[in-house]
Amino acid sequence: MGRLTGSIVEDLRLVEPDRLRRLVRVGAYRGTTSGLARGKLQANVVIVPQRFAGDFHKFCLANPKACPLVGLGRAGSPFVPALGNIDIRTDAPQYSIFCYGEFMHHATHIVDLWRQDFSAFALGSSLNFEPTLVEKGVRLRHGGISGPVPKYRTGIRSRAIGPFGGKLVVAMRAIRRCDVDKVRAITARFPNAHGSPFHIGDPSILGITDLDSPDWGAAIDLSDEEVPVFWASSVTAQEALKQAELAIAITASPGHLLITDVDAMVRKGTAKVA
Repeated sequence: MGRLTGSIVEDLRLVEPDRLRRLVRVGAYRGTTSGLARGKLQANVVIVPQRFAGDFHKFCLANPKACPLVGLGRAGSPFVPALGNIDIRTDAPQYSIFCYGEFMHHATHIVDLWRQDFSAFALGSSLNFEPTLVEKGVRLRHGGISGPVPKYRTGIRSRAIGPFGGKLVVAMRAIRRCDVDKVRAITARFPNAHGSPFHIGDPSILGITDLDSPDWGAAIDLSDEEVPVFWASSVTAQEALKQAELAIAITASPGHLLITDVDAMVRKGTAKVA
């Protein structure tokens, strides 16, 4: 089956999560997942050898804003039943392969790379709250709705566990000053998607010296009515993998996330997935 493009991709916004995963699984769709499966949790994927799984688990728990843990796979198993009928080897549209901390290449599946000593982790993504922000009248000029959100390596170190550590990474969105309180309240309802902002305003407090030079994504020119708003980013986990210099580690590529059957918004009285 060929790849789906153009107006057909727009139609995918109405497709149920399980069917979307099946399209990805057979190679019919390899694009970004922004805007798909409205209301369902999208997750980043991190796969490490089992001998490092305990430390990486603790790293996520020690850095919950940056690495909100929403699912765990058993050692050697590519399935995460708590998130749906998911095969972690095939159900993200694109994967990034790292060897000794260096990015090597992208892959459309990792069936041939899977090992019985691998452990899989799923981390929530801020793509989950963007549709709700737009629905409530918040203008987003970048991010999952309209383009790549700029991300910055800060001067703040994450809490190190075992070989995992490095700098905290944040994602920045340009938000109108009149919307800041609304944005703070809405995103707080998405703890599985990094929750409320990590910082609002002066980027130098985070050790960011130049907003025009993001480490990932494209820069945003702020208007006079906008303020930079920063959320902790799960790219922090990628930085931790680079520092750990594992012989092999695998992640979902940015924007090419795992679509789950879990509701994105955590309602009052409900617990986190993991």
